[in-house]
Amino acid sequence: MRIIPAIDIKDGKCAQLVQGKPGTEKFYGNPVDIAKSWVEKGAEILHVIDLNAALGSGDNLKKVKKIREVVSVPIQFGGGIRTYEKATEILGLGIDRIILGTLAINELETVERLCNEFGRDRLIVAVDSKEGCIVVEGWQKKTSLKAENFMATYENVCWGFLFTDVDVEGMMQGIDEEELMRVVKSTSLPVIVSGGMSSKGDVRKAGDIGAWGVVLGKAVYEGILDFEDLV
Repeated sequence: MRIIPAIDIKDGKCAQLVQGKPGTEKFYGNPVDIAKSWVEKGAEILHVIDLNAALGSGDNLKKVKKIREVVSVPIQFGGGIRTYEKATEILGLGIDRIILGTLAINELETVERLCNEFGRDRLIVAVDSKEGCIVVEGWQKKTSLKAENFMATYENVCWGFLFTDVDVEGMMQGIDEEELMRVVKSTSLPVIVSGGMSSKGDVRKAGDIGAWGVVLGKAVYEGILDFEDLV
């Protein structure tokens, strides 16, 4: 299983939010320096999210471009990719995989177009779930779509899924094993899990359930989990 550090960028700085809520952020420094540090510590993939773009308050593409320049490991990137044009712009920067959330919900045909033009291996569909239902627009809007039903629609047009349990994201109180198992077992594609990891036991459980990888954020930034030890 892959251990993937998160680099969430807000206002040009590396940040972590609680349940994606603006105003809860804590900053940790320059995301470019942090990206290099994670790679030096053994990261084989970086998970980069533009929080400003996700929340509709500008973007941090200059920082993202710089990260791409200074590290050689694959990057999966998300945040504010809500149009075909934006998706192609990000892919054109040399980003290995883009994460599609709101766009996937609203425009299946656009995801199919991107799949045909760039290949399914460069597309991850975000499964952002709150109380079992999909949330969009930076987790601010809840839909009536059940996570597993939503995933079935995208089986043929993406590499895999990024599952985030918003109910536990940033809380550092552990994962919801039952919810995680329900989601992972509903697809044959790789599932990367994000949210709630607060102990080695949580990481191990995710692996036992069948997760392809886990994204770690606040727990490694706050020193609750030792990234190098997990790797």
